[in-house]
Amino acid sequence: MSGVSVRLDCVALRPDKGVPLLENINIAVAAGQICAVVGPNGAGKSSLLGVISGRLSPTSGRVQIGDQTEYQLRDASQGAGTSVRSAGISHQIAMLGQTEYADLRLTVRDYVGLGRVPHRGRCASARHNEVVADALARVRLQKTADRGLHTLSGGERQRAHLARALAQEPSLLLLDEPTNHLDLHARFELLELVRSLGITVIAALHELSLVTDFADYAIILNSGRVCGQGTPEEALTASLVEQVFGMKFVRTRHPIEERDLWVFERLAA
Repeated sequence: MSGVSVRLDCVALRPDKGVPLLENINIAVAAGQICAVVGPNGAGKSSLLGVISGRLSPTSGRVQIGDQTEYQLRDASQGAGTSVRSAGISHQIAMLGQTEYADLRLTVRDYVGLGRVPHRGRCASARHNEVVADALARVRLQKTADRGLHTLSGGERQRAHLARALAQEPSLLLLDEPTNHLDLHARFELLELVRSLGITVIAALHELSLVTDFADYAIILNSGRVCGQGTPEEALTASLVEQVFGMKFVRTRHPIEERDLWVFERLAA
């Protein structure tokens, strides 16, 4: 697997009625980069991933995955727009949403094999079995392959969801709050695994403390707009964290290791 670049120019997502979900989104994620998208509840994180994945069609703007333009639209107020969806790009994008529904009667192996659906008709059975086995090994679930999904713990089931996405052999992996419902150790374990994949990853995270160890690049959203982006050190400034999250942010030196610690505290009332 290898990564693919992602670029959004002037992208907006406006429902027919109500507040716009995204406005004037301009971002560029390099191939192979690990990008964290952070923001308060309702900031537009899930909407942004939906547009990148193709599950949501933007109202205007341009979405480019690698060298293929997935959407290129003009705002209706500027005249008729056009929408172009590249047929060859869908199988390169895998998305793990906040809630993944699965038939719990399936075995873990069969569930992970569903990730091969985009390759149906183009993949020999031997290759199918090889990819599924590799995906299970990557997430360390090979010993549970013949068990039912219903027997897995919450953390194991989350790893099974990730294995299904990996079985698709994507160039771009989109994760919507993948650490939900995981304990502290399982969170770091999952994010370390994702970092090791060697593909482009864009992950919506709700915990700021996870960003620095996980991401090469960070995008901060608030009310559907980008209010900061860059390396975590560039994007997560003390003033922006206070403005967007209502949190106090302090960088201090780790007492044992040669690295900084990022501490986030609630502002005093």
